[in-house]
Amino acid sequence: MQSEDKSRESIYRKPEAPIDQRVNDLLLRMTLPQKVSQMFNSSKPGERAEREYRTRSGYVSLSLCWATGIPELGIPSYEWWNECLHGCASSWNATVFPQAIGLAAAWNPEMMHRIGTAISDEARAKHHDVLRRGVLEPHTGLTYWSPNVNIFRDPRWGRGQETYGEDPYLTSETAVAFVRALQGTDGKYLKLVATPKHFAVHSGPEKMRHQFDARVSERDLRETYLPAFKACIQKGNAASVMGAYSRLNGEPCCASKRLLIDILRREWGFDGFVVADNLATNDIYEHHRVVGSSSEAAALSVRNGCDLDCGEAFGSLTDAVAQGLITEAEIDAALRRLFAARFRLGMFDHPDMVPYSKIPVSVIDCDAHRQLALDAARQSMVLLKNAGGILPLSEDIRSIAVIGHNADDNEVLRANYAGTPSREVTALEGIRNRAGSTRVLYARGCDLNSDSTIGFDEACKAARAADVAVLVLGNSVAWESEEDHAWESEVGDDRPHIALPGVQEKLLQAVCDTGTPVVLLLMTGSALAVNWADEQVPAILNAWYPGEEGGTAIAEALFGDFSPGGRLPVTFYKSLSQLPPFEDYSMAGRTYRYFTGEPLYPFGYGLSYTDFQYSDLRLSSQCLVAGDPLDVSVIVKNTGLIAGDEVVQLYLSDVEASYPVPIRSLQGFHRIHLEPGESENVRFSLDPEQISLIDDEGRRLIEAGQFVVAVGGGQPFSRGVQAGRNLLNETFEVDGSAELEL
Repeated sequence: MQSEDKSRESIYRKPEAPIDQRVNDLLLRMTLPQKVSQMFNSSKPGERAEREYRTRSGYVSLSLCWATGIPELGIPSYEWWNECLHGCASSWNATVFPQAIGLAAAWNPEMMHRIGTAISDEARAKHHDVLRRGVLEPHTGLTYWSPNVNIFRDPRWGRGQETYGEDPYLTSETAVAFVRALQGTDGKYLKLVATPKHFAVHSGPEKMRHQFDARVSERDLRETYLPAFKACIQKGNAASVMGAYSRLNGEPCCASKRLLIDILRREWGFDGFVVADNLATNDIYEHHRVVGSSSEAAALSVRNGCDLDCGEAFGSLTDAVAQGLITEAEIDAALRRLFAARFRLGMFDHPDMVPYSKIPVSVIDCDAHRQLALDAARQSMVLLKNAGGILPLSEDIRSIAVIGHNADDNEVLRANYAGTPSREVTALEGIRNRAGSTRVLYARGCDLNSDSTIGFDEACKAARAADVAVLVLGNSVAWESEEDHAWESEVGDDRPHIALPGVQEKLLQAVCDTGTPVVLLLMTGSALAVNWADEQVPAILNAWYPGEEGGTAIAEALFGDFSPGGRLPVTFYKSLSQLPPFEDYSMAGRTYRYFTGEPLYPFGYGLSYTDFQYSDLRLSSQCLVAGDPLDVSVIVKNTGLIAGDEVVQLYLSDVEASYPVPIRSLQGFHRIHLEPGESENVRFSLDPEQISLIDDEGRRLIEAGQFVVAVGGGQPFSRGVQAGRNLLNETFEVDGSAELEL
C-alpha cells in the first residue's frame, strides 16, 4: 500500500493544488520516523541538539531546531529557529533597530509596520541568497520567533526589554502592526511566519522559568495576559505561536489543553502551528515533573496542541507511538499545520513563483533602512525632565563633557537578540559628529556594575573643563537579559534592584558637585529608580537601547534638531518597596492600571520642547446602549514655538463596576505631528469589548453604569499632564447590559 501511494501522481509538487491537498498527499508518502524528523531538531533523542555547518566565517556548531532533509521527497533540511525582535538576529549583517521596549516608546504602530516590512525584506533576501549559493547559514529561515508580547509586569525582569511594555492595548496595537508587516500581503504566499511569544503568562523570574508555576486568576488572565496574543491571532493573523517554559495554574504551557486547544484553537480560531520554547518540552518531565519520561512529555505536548519542539523530547515520538501514548494520526495533525506553513512560505515551489524571492541582498542594512532605524530612535526618545530649559543645548556652548560607561559602547546600542549592523554610532560619536566646532571631552567615569571609583577624578576634571556635562548611564545586557545568554554576558539576568547599578549614582553626584550643568542620558531596557537625579539633575533623557543609529538620534535630541515625542510604555517606580514580590503574578498593585501609589514617572509620560493644548472633547453619545461602539474626538493644537510630536492618549475608567476593574485603561492613542500653531481633530472609536469587564465566573460583560473618558498628553491625575497640556474628561452612561464572547 505504501508503494502504491508513493507511485501515484505527486499532488504535493503542484503549486496550483490547494494546500490541504498538497499536505495530505505528502504525509501519505512519509514514514513515521520521517514525520517525526520534521517536528524537532535532527539530533538523536536525548542528546543536545548540536550541528556543525558551514558559514561565511567557517564551520560553527550551534544548538538548532533543525528538520532533517528527505531528498527522495524533495523536502529540504530546514532550520525553524530565527529571531527578529528588532532586526534579523544572529546572522550576518542586518539593520539593528531600537530594542522592542524603545519601539514601544514611540507609540507608533504605523512606524512599526514600516520596520516590520524592512526586517522581512532583509530576512527574505538572506534566505534566498543562501538558497542560490547552496551554503547553509544559521538563522536564515523564514519562521521567525517574534514578537515578544508578554506583559512587562515587573521591572526586575531581564527580558522586559524585549516586550512592548506593561499595557495590553499598547502591546496589542504595536504587535499587530509588526505581525502583519512580517507576514506580508501576498494573496498566496506568506512573506515570513510571525510567532508571538511566550504563550501565555510569562515574565520572570528567569532562574525559575523551567519549573515555575504562574498562578493567576481568570480575571487577570483575560484582562492582562491574553489580550495581546488574541489580537495577534485574530487581527494580525499570526501563523505561529510559541509556548512558554513555565506552567500556568499547574499545566505546562507547552502541553496545556486549556491554552493550546480550548483558548487558542477553539475560542480564537487559530489554525497555525505552536512551537515550544527551547527545551521547554524537556522541562515537562525534567523540572515540572508532570510526567516521568521524554516519551510521555512529547506525547502529552502533541496531543494538547504543540506541533514543533525546539529541543529533544519530540525525538521520542516514535517510541511514544510504540508505547500507545499517542497515535500516528495525532502526529499527522501536528504535521499538517507545520507543512501548511512551509507550503505557504513557498518552500516547495520554484522561487520564481514567490514574489518575495526577488528581494535583493542589497536591501540588507541599506541607506533607507538605516534612515528608518534613525527615525525609530528619534521617535523612541523620552524626555523625563527639563528644568530651566537646559535642553536643547545651545549652539553657542564651547565644550561638552561626555561621561559614562554607556557613552562609547556598541553592545548597549544593540541589546539582546540583535544582528550585526554594517556600522554603529555610539552616543559619544553622535555628539562629536553633531557638535561641530564645540570641543567634546570624554571620560568613562566607572564601569557598569563596579564598586570602583577610580575614574571619578578624570570625570570631574572633564566636567569642570566643560560648559555642560552629559552623563550616559543606565543598564546593558550585561545587567539585564535572558537566563544563561552567555554570548551576551556572563552576569546578565533579572535585576536584583531597579536603581542605577554599581557606583553610577555616586559618579552622577560627584559630577553634579562640580557645579557644571548636567544632563543625564539613560540607556536602559527597563524602568530605573533615579530618584536623586529627578530632584537634583536639570535634565533627563531616556534613550533606551537605541539601535545602530542611536548616537545620531541622541545628539539630535540634545541639540534640539527635533523635539522628543516618545512616551513611557512602563511605569517608573520609586523603589521595589512599592511592588509585590516578583513571583506574585496577581496584577494587584502592578502597572499603572492597578498601582495606587505615586510613581516616579507614570506610564504614558514624556515631555516636549513645545506645548500642546486640548479642547472640544466630544463623545458620540452620552447614553450608550450596551454593545454599541463609542466615537470620541478632540482638538489638539501646538501652542509652542517649534514643531513637535504629541501622543494623544485616551483612558477609560468604569466608575460603577460591580466587579474589580482597572483604575484606568489605555483604550486609544495617536501620535501626531504639528507645526507651531497647527491644530488637528483627533478621532477614536471604542468597540464594545473595550467597555467590558470580566466577572467572577470569567464571563466578559458590559454593565450598565457610568464611565469616564479622559483624553490628553498623559494619564489623568498624573504628573504626565503639564500646564498647557490640559487633560479633558467626559462621562457617559451605559444603558442595559450584554455578554460578549471571550
